[in-house]
Amino acid sequence: MVRNLCLGLVVGSALAVNTGCLLNQYSSQPEERMQQLLYQSEDLRQIRNEWRRFWFNDQPSHLTPERIHGGII
Repeated sequence: MVRNLCLGLVVGSALAVNTGCLLNQYSSQPEERMQQLLYQSEDLRQIRNEWRRFWFNDQPSHLTPERIHGGII
């Protein structure tokens, strides 16, 4: 019983330590930290366009009353 309890405490503490909480995610230097923040915000901005392109949301809808085609009107 004590062995299982100790094993449970070891596994629990190992999981608690690796929960993804990054304490030092950014640099302490202001210039480098600003560069890291700019890169991260640019990545987050571009993921929206990638997501729309993946789900074909950036294409014109064929359910609109105005038909869009490439021919000469």
